[in-house]
Amino acid sequence: MATPTVRFRVDFGDDCAIGPGKIALLEAIERTGSLSAAARLLKMSYRRGWLLLDSLNSSFRRPVAQLSTGGRGGGGASLTPFGRTLVKAYRRLEADIVRRARATLPAVAREAIGSAETAVHRRPLPRRRMS
Repeated sequence: MATPTVRFRVDFGDDCAIGPGKIALLEAIERTGSLSAAARLLKMSYRRGWLLLDSLNSSFRRPVAQLSTGGRGGGGASLTPFGRTLVKAYRRLEADIVRRARATLPAVAREAIGSAETAVHRRPLPRRRMS
């Protein structure tokens, strides 16, 4: 039986959203203490990481992370208390959604074809005549 996984995004407005990519970036910054190291860890460019972080910092009244410029010891990045709260809240919501999906969808999950079974069970769609 396939186990349901859930990927979701929360929109707070037209220009304010959080999802798995931004949360993963924040967690990687927390782990590494560096935006460039976090971006490398997630196999994204520094520019992409910077744009995501800038978007997050611009989306809320309080910043989610702080960057310090390089110098003798190099730069760094760290989450603010609000950034840590954001990550924890997202992960709690994710755990709740996954729990609910697994409780609600077992009959559907039993019918899902896993990746190993895909080639064996794939049925071609019937051909339709084009008029």
